[in-house]
Amino acid sequence: MSLSTRERSLDPDVTAPDGSEVRILAATSRGSMAQFTLPPRAVSKAVAHRTVEEVWLVTHGQGRMWRKLGDMEVTADLWAGISVSIPAGAHFQFRNDGEEPLHCVGVTMPPWPGMDEAYEVKGVW
Repeated sequence: MSLSTRERSLDPDVTAPDGSEVRILAATSRGSMAQFTLPPRAVSKAVAHRTVEEVWLVTHGQGRMWRKLGDMEVTADLWAGISVSIPAGAHFQFRNDGEEPLHCVGVTMPPWPGMDEAYEVKGVW
Protein backbone atom coordinates (compact mmCIF):
# COMPACT_ATOMS: atom_id res chain seq x y z
CA MET A 1 0.00 0.00 0.00
CA SER A 2 1.18 3.54 -0.70
CA LEU A 3 0.08 7.08 0.01
CA SER A 4 -0.38 8.28 -3.55
CA THR A 5 -0.60 11.84 -4.75
CA ARG A 6 -1.40 12.51 -8.37
CA GLU A 7 -1.94 15.71 -10.32
CA ARG A 8 -4.63 15.63 -12.98
CA SER A 9 -3.10 15.73 -16.45
CA LEU A 10 -3.99 18.48 -18.90
CA ASP A 11 -4.35 16.01 -21.76
CA PRO A 12 -6.43 12.82 -21.53
CA ASP A 13 -4.53 9.74 -20.33
CA VAL A 14 -6.82 7.36 -22.26
CA THR A 15 -10.17 7.20 -24.03
CA ALA A 16 -12.83 5.25 -22.12
CA PRO A 17 -14.75 2.43 -23.83
CA ASP A 18 -17.73 4.85 -23.94
CA GLY A 19 -15.65 7.39 -25.90
CA SER A 20 -15.16 9.96 -23.13
CA GLU A 21 -11.76 11.45 -22.31
CA VAL A 22 -10.22 10.04 -19.12
CA ARG A 23 -7.73 11.67 -16.80
CA ILE A 24 -6.55 9.12 -14.25
CA LEU A 25 -6.49 10.31 -10.64
CA ALA A 26 -5.47 8.70 -7.33
CA ALA A 27 -6.18 5.06 -6.52
CA THR A 28 -6.03 2.63 -3.61
CA SER A 29 -6.29 -1.13 -3.38
CA ARG A 30 -10.11 -0.84 -3.06
CA GLY A 31 -10.96 1.91 -5.53
CA SER A 32 -9.76 4.24 -8.25
CA MET A 33 -10.74 7.75 -9.31
CA ALA A 34 -10.77 9.46 -12.70
CA GLN A 35 -12.16 12.52 -14.43
CA PHE A 36 -14.40 11.85 -17.43
CA THR A 37 -14.92 14.61 -20.01
CA LEU A 38 -17.31 14.93 -22.94
CA PRO A 39 -16.89 17.85 -25.35
CA PRO A 40 -19.83 20.18 -26.06
CA ARG A 41 -22.84 18.42 -27.64
CA ALA A 42 -21.11 14.99 -27.56
CA VAL A 43 -22.84 11.72 -26.66
CA SER A 44 -21.05 8.72 -25.15
CA LYS A 45 -21.51 5.15 -26.33
CA ALA A 46 -23.83 3.13 -24.09
CA VAL A 47 -21.90 0.62 -21.97
CA ALA A 48 -22.18 -1.62 -18.92
CA HIS A 49 -19.51 -2.84 -16.52
CA ARG A 50 -18.91 -6.51 -15.78
CA THR A 51 -17.68 -6.27 -12.16
CA VAL A 52 -17.15 -2.69 -10.99
CA GLU A 53 -19.56 -0.14 -9.60
CA GLU A 54 -19.05 3.60 -9.82
CA VAL A 55 -20.20 6.83 -8.24
CA TRP A 56 -19.84 10.06 -10.21
CA LEU A 57 -19.90 13.74 -9.28
CA VAL A 58 -20.50 16.35 -11.97
CA THR A 59 -17.99 19.18 -11.50
CA HIS A 60 -18.64 21.32 -14.59
CA GLY A 61 -21.14 21.54 -17.43
CA GLN A 62 -24.60 20.19 -18.06
CA GLY A 63 -26.10 17.14 -19.65
CA ARG A 64 -27.99 13.94 -18.96
CA MET A 65 -27.23 10.37 -17.91
CA TRP A 66 -29.43 7.39 -18.77
CA ARG A 67 -29.15 4.27 -16.58
CA LYS A 68 -30.96 0.95 -16.77
CA LEU A 69 -30.70 -1.96 -14.36
CA GLY A 70 -33.18 -4.81 -14.78
CA ASP A 71 -36.65 -3.24 -15.03
CA MET A 72 -35.49 0.07 -13.48
CA GLU A 73 -34.69 2.86 -15.93
CA VAL A 74 -33.97 6.53 -15.23
CA THR A 75 -32.56 9.56 -17.02
CA ALA A 76 -31.02 12.15 -14.70
CA ASP A 77 -30.25 15.77 -15.51
CA LEU A 78 -26.61 16.58 -14.83
CA TRP A 79 -25.09 19.84 -13.62
CA ALA A 80 -22.28 20.77 -11.22
CA GLY A 81 -23.02 19.25 -7.81
CA ILE A 82 -25.15 16.29 -9.00
CA SER A 83 -23.90 12.80 -8.12
CA VAL A 84 -25.08 9.50 -9.57
CA SER A 85 -24.47 5.82 -8.85
CA ILE A 86 -23.75 3.20 -11.50
CA PRO A 87 -24.14 -0.32 -10.06
CA ALA A 88 -22.24 -3.22 -11.64
CA GLY A 89 -24.17 -4.48 -14.67
CA ALA A 90 -26.16 -1.26 -15.14
CA HIS A 91 -26.43 0.00 -18.71
CA PHE A 92 -25.57 3.69 -18.94
CA GLN A 93 -24.97 6.48 -21.41
CA PHE A 94 -24.31 10.17 -20.90
CA ARG A 95 -24.43 13.26 -23.03
CA ASN A 96 -23.28 16.86 -22.94
CA ASP A 97 -26.17 19.20 -23.68
CA GLY A 98 -24.16 22.39 -23.22
CA GLU A 99 -21.64 24.57 -25.01
CA GLU A 100 -18.80 23.81 -22.55
CA PRO A 101 -17.11 20.51 -21.69
CA LEU A 102 -18.97 18.24 -19.26
CA HIS A 103 -16.59 17.11 -16.48
CA CYS A 104 -17.41 14.32 -14.02
CA VAL A 105 -15.21 12.74 -11.35
CA GLY A 106 -15.87 9.03 -10.94
CA VAL A 107 -14.79 6.56 -8.28
CA THR A 108 -14.67 2.89 -9.31
CA MET A 109 -14.89 0.09 -6.76
CA PRO A 110 -12.88 -2.13 -7.02
CA PRO A 111 -10.22 -0.29 -9.06
CA TRP A 112 -10.70 -0.22 -12.82
CA PRO A 113 -9.34 -3.57 -14.11
CA GLY A 114 -8.84 -2.61 -17.78
CA MET A 115 -10.64 -1.91 -21.03
CA ASP A 116 -12.27 -5.37 -21.16
CA GLU A 117 -14.34 -4.38 -18.10
CA ALA A 118 -16.86 -2.40 -20.17
CA TYR A 119 -18.99 -3.74 -22.99
CA GLU A 120 -21.28 -1.91 -25.41
CA VAL A 121 -25.04 -2.09 -24.96
CA LYS A 122 -28.03 -0.51 -26.72
CA GLY A 123 -28.46 3.06 -25.54
CA VAL A 124 -31.11 5.73 -25.85
CA TRP A 125 -29.19 8.34 -27.89
